[in-house]
Amino acid sequence: MTSQRISARTAMRALWLGFLSWLIPFILGFAAFPLKKVNAPLFSTVMYLIVLATAGALILWYFRNRPLSVGEAALVGTLWLAINLVCDYPMFAFGPMKMTPLAHYSEIGLVYLTFPAFALLAAKLAKP
Repeated sequence: MTSQRISARTAMRALWLGFLSWLIPFILGFAAFPLKKVNAPLFSTVMYLIVLATAGALILWYFRNRPLSVGEAALVGTLWLAINLVCDYPMFAFGPMKMTPLAHYSEIGLVYLTFPAFALLAAKLAKP
């Protein structure tokens, strides 16, 4: 964690961007879903790339005009991981996809580890 206190505005930014980290791949996943029936491995790759690009864009947006902190990047990435899992739960437990938790975490949930991994590694790379 950083030695600075995180302002309420910064915390709200983290939460809203965390929600976008779920919403953007979710919407694009619907658009790409027909690909799953034709070529499931390609669909999985496309979705992983969407999540990775989303993670990169949102972590840049989060730290825009702010000093970079490796600890804060790891914390925000972990927050986004949690937000994605919480937002996914109703969609996959009760929604049209109806997946068991094991199926969800093995097919989709593990990809969300991209958020803390990308945020931490990008911050370490960028930090002098």
